[in-house]
Amino acid sequence: MQILIVEDDVRLARALAHILEENGYGTDVVHNGADGLAYAESGIYDVVILDVMLPKMDGFTVVAELRRKNVSTPVLLLTARDAVPDKITGLDSGADDYMTKPFSPAELLAHLRALTRRQGEVIFEKLDAGDLSLNLESYDLTCGQKAIHLSFKEFSLAKVLMSNAGQVVSKELLIERVWGVESSAEDNNVEAYVSFLRKKMRFLGSKARIDTIRKAGYRFAADGAAA
Repeated sequence: MQILIVEDDVRLARALAHILEENGYGTDVVHNGADGLAYAESGIYDVVILDVMLPKMDGFTVVAELRRKNVSTPVLLLTARDAVPDKITGLDSGADDYMTKPFSPAELLAHLRALTRRQGEVIFEKLDAGDLSLNLESYDLTCGQKAIHLSFKEFSLAKVLMSNAGQVVSKELLIERVWGVESSAEDNNVEAYVSFLRKKMRFLGSKARIDTIRKAGYRFAADGAAA
Protein backbone atom coordinates (compact mmCIF):
# COMPACT_ATOMS: atom_id res chain seq x y z
CA MET A 1 0.00 0.00 0.00
CA GLN A 2 1.45 3.37 -1.05
CA ILE A 3 0.97 6.58 0.98
CA LEU A 4 1.79 10.12 -0.13
CA ILE A 5 2.86 12.47 2.69
CA VAL A 6 2.55 16.20 1.97
CA GLU A 7 4.10 18.00 4.94
CA ASP A 8 6.41 21.06 5.00
CA ASP A 9 7.89 20.21 8.41
CA VAL A 10 10.77 18.02 7.23
CA ARG A 11 11.34 16.37 10.62
CA LEU A 12 7.66 15.52 11.02
CA ALA A 13 7.48 14.22 7.45
CA ARG A 14 10.43 11.91 8.11
CA ALA A 15 8.87 10.73 11.35
CA LEU A 16 5.58 9.97 9.60
CA ALA A 17 7.38 8.08 6.83
CA HIS A 18 9.32 6.07 9.43
CA ILE A 19 6.15 5.12 11.32
CA LEU A 20 4.36 4.06 8.15
CA GLU A 21 7.27 2.12 6.69
CA GLU A 22 7.72 0.24 9.96
CA ASN A 23 4.09 -0.82 9.61
CA GLY A 24 4.41 -2.08 6.05
CA TYR A 25 3.36 0.99 4.05
CA GLY A 26 5.32 2.42 1.13
CA THR A 27 5.75 6.20 1.28
CA ASP A 28 6.62 9.20 -0.87
CA VAL A 29 7.20 12.60 0.74
CA VAL A 30 6.88 16.10 -0.69
CA HIS A 31 7.05 19.42 1.15
CA ASN A 32 4.70 21.86 -0.59
CA GLY A 33 1.15 21.91 -1.85
CA ALA A 34 1.96 22.28 -5.55
CA ASP A 35 4.14 19.15 -5.53
CA GLY A 36 1.54 17.36 -3.44
CA LEU A 37 -1.13 18.07 -6.03
CA ALA A 38 1.12 16.94 -8.90
CA TYR A 39 1.99 13.67 -7.17
CA ALA A 40 -1.54 12.91 -5.99
CA GLU A 41 -2.92 13.43 -9.50
CA SER A 42 -1.00 10.34 -10.65
CA GLY A 43 -3.58 8.14 -8.92
CA ILE A 44 -0.98 5.63 -7.68
CA TYR A 45 -1.52 6.33 -3.97
CA ASP A 46 -3.93 4.58 -1.65
CA VAL A 47 -4.12 7.52 0.78
CA VAL A 48 -2.77 11.09 0.82
CA ILE A 49 -1.73 12.51 4.20
CA LEU A 50 -1.99 16.25 3.67
CA ASP A 51 -0.99 19.11 5.96
CA VAL A 52 -3.23 22.18 5.81
CA MET A 53 -0.62 24.93 6.20
CA LEU A 54 1.70 24.41 3.21
CA PRO A 55 3.84 26.67 1.01
CA LYS A 56 2.76 27.32 -2.60
CA MET A 57 -0.74 25.86 -2.12
CA ASP A 58 -2.63 25.14 1.12
CA GLY A 59 -4.13 21.75 1.86
CA PHE A 60 -7.73 22.92 1.41
CA THR A 61 -6.92 24.03 -2.14
CA VAL A 62 -5.01 20.84 -2.91
CA VAL A 63 -7.88 18.55 -1.94
CA ALA A 64 -10.44 20.75 -3.70
CA GLU A 65 -8.36 20.59 -6.91
CA LEU A 66 -8.04 16.82 -6.63
CA ARG A 67 -11.79 16.41 -6.34
CA ARG A 68 -12.37 18.87 -9.20
CA LYS A 69 -10.12 16.66 -11.35
CA ASN A 70 -12.04 13.52 -10.26
CA VAL A 71 -9.15 12.08 -8.23
CA SER A 72 -10.94 10.06 -5.54
CA THR A 73 -7.90 8.99 -3.47
CA PRO A 74 -8.79 9.25 0.24
CA VAL A 75 -7.26 12.33 1.90
CA LEU A 76 -6.37 12.63 5.58
CA LEU A 77 -5.84 16.29 6.54
CA LEU A 78 -3.35 17.19 9.27
CA THR A 79 -3.29 20.53 11.04
CA ALA A 80 -2.23 22.17 14.26
CA ARG A 81 -5.54 24.02 14.27
CA ASP A 82 -8.45 22.58 16.20
CA ALA A 83 -11.14 25.14 15.36
CA VAL A 84 -14.40 23.63 14.16
CA PRO A 85 -14.64 25.98 11.10
CA ASP A 86 -11.30 24.65 9.80
CA LYS A 87 -12.51 21.08 10.11
CA ILE A 88 -15.69 21.96 8.26
CA THR A 89 -13.69 23.72 5.52
CA GLY A 90 -11.46 20.68 5.09
CA LEU A 91 -14.30 18.22 4.86
CA ASP A 92 -16.32 20.49 2.58
CA SER A 93 -13.25 20.75 0.30
CA GLY A 94 -13.40 16.99 -0.20
CA ALA A 95 -11.17 15.55 2.51
CA ASP A 96 -12.20 12.17 3.93
CA ASP A 97 -10.84 12.53 7.44
CA TYR A 98 -9.17 15.05 9.73
CA MET A 99 -6.53 14.83 12.48
CA THR A 100 -5.28 17.58 14.77
CA LYS A 101 -1.60 17.72 15.74
CA PRO A 102 -0.14 16.37 17.92
CA PHE A 103 -1.32 12.79 17.56
CA SER A 104 0.00 9.37 18.46
CA PRO A 105 1.29 6.81 15.95
CA ALA A 106 -1.53 4.48 17.01
CA GLU A 107 -4.13 7.15 16.23
CA LEU A 108 -2.59 7.80 12.80
CA LEU A 109 -2.58 4.10 11.93
CA ALA A 110 -6.18 3.70 13.08
CA HIS A 111 -7.28 6.55 10.81
CA LEU A 112 -5.40 5.01 7.88
CA ARG A 113 -6.99 1.61 8.45
CA ALA A 114 -10.42 3.21 8.48
CA LEU A 115 -9.68 5.12 5.27
CA THR A 116 -8.36 2.11 3.40
CA ARG A 117 -11.36 0.03 4.47
CA ARG A 118 -13.58 2.79 3.15
CA GLN A 119 -11.56 3.19 -0.03
CA GLY A 120 -12.78 0.00 -1.65
CA GLU A 121 -16.31 1.37 -1.51
CA VAL A 122 -15.58 4.64 -3.28
CA ILE A 123 -13.01 3.95 -6.00
CA PHE A 124 -12.77 1.56 -8.88
CA GLU A 125 -10.79 -1.63 -8.22
CA LYS A 126 -9.31 -1.70 -11.73
CA LEU A 127 -7.83 0.64 -14.29
CA ASP A 128 -8.69 0.09 -17.97
CA ALA A 129 -6.70 1.41 -20.92
CA GLY A 130 -7.14 0.01 -24.41
CA ASP A 131 -7.46 -3.78 -24.20
CA LEU A 132 -5.66 -3.95 -20.84
CA SER A 133 -7.14 -4.00 -17.36
CA LEU A 134 -4.98 -3.45 -14.27
CA ASN A 135 -6.35 -4.84 -11.00
CA LEU A 136 -5.49 -2.30 -8.31
CA GLU A 137 -5.73 -4.83 -5.50
CA SER A 138 -4.11 -8.01 -6.87
CA TYR A 139 -1.58 -6.30 -9.21
CA ASP A 140 -2.77 -8.53 -12.08
CA LEU A 141 -2.67 -7.25 -15.65
CA THR A 142 -5.36 -8.73 -17.89
CA CYS A 143 -6.02 -8.78 -21.62
CA GLY A 144 -9.11 -10.73 -22.66
CA GLN A 145 -8.98 -14.12 -20.94
CA LYS A 146 -5.24 -13.97 -20.13
CA ALA A 147 -3.77 -12.48 -16.98
CA ILE A 148 -0.29 -12.07 -15.52
CA HIS A 149 0.86 -10.91 -12.08
CA LEU A 150 3.05 -7.80 -11.87
CA SER A 151 5.70 -6.99 -9.30
CA PHE A 152 5.03 -3.88 -7.21
CA LYS A 153 7.30 -1.68 -9.34
CA GLU A 154 5.89 -3.09 -12.59
CA PHE A 155 2.41 -2.41 -11.22
CA SER A 156 3.31 1.14 -10.18
CA LEU A 157 4.86 1.82 -13.59
CA ALA A 158 1.83 0.40 -15.41
CA LYS A 159 -0.52 2.43 -13.23
CA VAL A 160 1.24 5.73 -13.98
CA LEU A 161 1.49 5.05 -17.73
CA MET A 162 -2.07 3.72 -18.10
CA SER A 163 -3.48 6.58 -16.01
CA ASN A 164 -1.81 8.97 -18.44
CA ALA A 165 -2.56 7.06 -21.66
CA GLY A 166 -1.70 9.11 -24.72
CA GLN A 167 0.49 11.51 -22.75
CA VAL A 168 4.29 11.57 -22.54
CA VAL A 169 5.61 10.76 -19.06
CA SER A 170 9.26 11.66 -18.41
CA LYS A 171 11.78 9.26 -16.90
CA GLU A 172 12.30 11.72 -14.07
CA LEU A 173 8.63 11.68 -13.19
CA LEU A 174 8.48 7.88 -13.38
CA ILE A 175 11.43 7.62 -10.99
CA GLU A 176 9.68 9.94 -8.54
CA ARG A 177 6.33 8.16 -8.76
CA VAL A 178 7.57 4.54 -8.87
CA TRP A 179 10.80 4.60 -6.85
CA GLY A 180 10.17 7.62 -4.63
CA VAL A 181 11.36 11.18 -4.25
CA GLU A 182 14.59 10.33 -2.42
CA SER A 183 15.40 7.24 -4.48
CA SER A 184 18.82 6.71 -6.10
CA ALA A 185 17.19 5.01 -9.11
CA GLU A 186 18.45 6.13 -12.51
CA ASP A 187 17.31 6.07 -16.13
CA ASN A 188 18.49 2.50 -16.63
CA ASN A 189 16.18 1.32 -13.83
CA VAL A 190 13.23 2.82 -15.68
CA GLU A 191 14.38 1.31 -18.98
CA ALA A 192 14.67 -2.14 -17.39
CA TYR A 193 11.18 -2.07 -15.90
CA VAL A 194 9.65 -0.70 -19.09
CA SER A 195 11.24 -3.67 -20.85
CA PHE A 196 9.77 -6.08 -18.26
CA LEU A 197 6.33 -4.53 -18.67
CA ARG A 198 6.50 -4.65 -22.47
CA LYS A 199 7.35 -8.37 -22.34
CA LYS A 200 4.33 -9.05 -20.14
CA MET A 201 2.09 -7.05 -22.46
CA ARG A 202 3.36 -9.12 -25.41
CA PHE A 203 2.73 -12.31 -23.44
CA LEU A 204 -0.87 -11.21 -22.98
CA GLY A 205 -1.21 -10.48 -26.69
CA SER A 206 -2.15 -6.86 -26.05
CA LYS A 207 -2.42 -4.42 -28.94
CA ALA A 208 -1.40 -1.57 -26.62
CA ARG A 209 2.20 -0.48 -26.55
CA ILE A 210 4.64 1.68 -24.62
CA ASP A 211 6.35 4.08 -27.01
CA THR A 212 9.78 5.53 -26.29
CA ILE A 213 9.69 9.25 -27.04
CA ARG A 214 13.27 10.28 -27.68
CA LYS A 215 14.64 12.75 -25.11
CA ALA A 216 11.19 13.03 -23.54
CA GLY A 217 10.13 9.76 -21.89
CA TYR A 218 7.43 7.17 -22.56
CA ARG A 219 3.85 7.19 -23.80
CA PHE A 220 1.25 4.47 -23.32
CA ALA A 221 -0.59 4.04 -26.63
CA ALA A 222 -3.85 2.29 -25.81
CA ASP A 223 -4.68 1.59 -29.45
CA GLY A 224 -1.21 0.32 -30.32
CA ALA A 225 -0.51 3.19 -32.70
CA ALA A 226 3.19 3.90 -33.20
CA ALA A 227 4.76 7.09 -31.91
